[in-house]
Amino acid sequence: MQGDLSNKRKSYTKSELLEASISDNPMELFQKWYYEVELADGLEEPNAMTVATIGLDGYPKSRVVLLKKYTYEGFIFYTNYNSEKGKAIQANPNLCLSFFWHHLERQIIIKGRAEKIAANLSDGYFESRPEGSKLGAIVSNQSEVIPSREALLGDLQKLELEYENKEILRPAYWGGYLVRPISIEFWQGRANRLHDRIRFSLLEDFNWKIERLAP
Repeated sequence: MQGDLSNKRKSYTKSELLEASISDNPMELFQKWYYEVELADGLEEPNAMTVATIGLDGYPKSRVVLLKKYTYEGFIFYTNYNSEKGKAIQANPNLCLSFFWHHLERQIIIKGRAEKIAANLSDGYFESRPEGSKLGAIVSNQSEVIPSREALLGDLQKLELEYENKEILRPAYWGGYLVRPISIEFWQGRANRLHDRIRFSLLEDFNWKIERLAP
């Protein structure tokens, strides 16, 4: 079996990324791009991002999660701390986030270090979730082998009865990570594969060094 994709091509012509049009702080450019993605048609979950970690087996692994908040400090997402990604972050907090917004021909690549957010912040977000999502976080031993989907749904039914008319509190093994960026690269597709790539690198004085990279 084989698939030859060598003739699949498109021309990128929708926008440009020039130094004269960006601020000194990459989070401001991220916010600008994110707003533009939200306003444009063609993508249901613009906050979907790839999180790449180095696993305990030494191999990199990427998966898509949802960005839930961003500030000048960095990017926040939530997960099970005992999951495969949680264990990988515990062993090596250096990771990579990436966004690909194909309908605007843009991607963003972020290198940074992850740290757990304060428990009260995780509590606040957990409280805002629908009850089904709360119980799903509790019932799932994320990344562990399970016998079947039926067994998982059976455990969920038991949990629904246990928590009937009760407050569902956040389990200690579930919460948020803040990824503090050390490098953010903005990629804008351009014609003839001469794409615009602007990289912000964090300096020791917490200012950002701005460089253009060859496409």
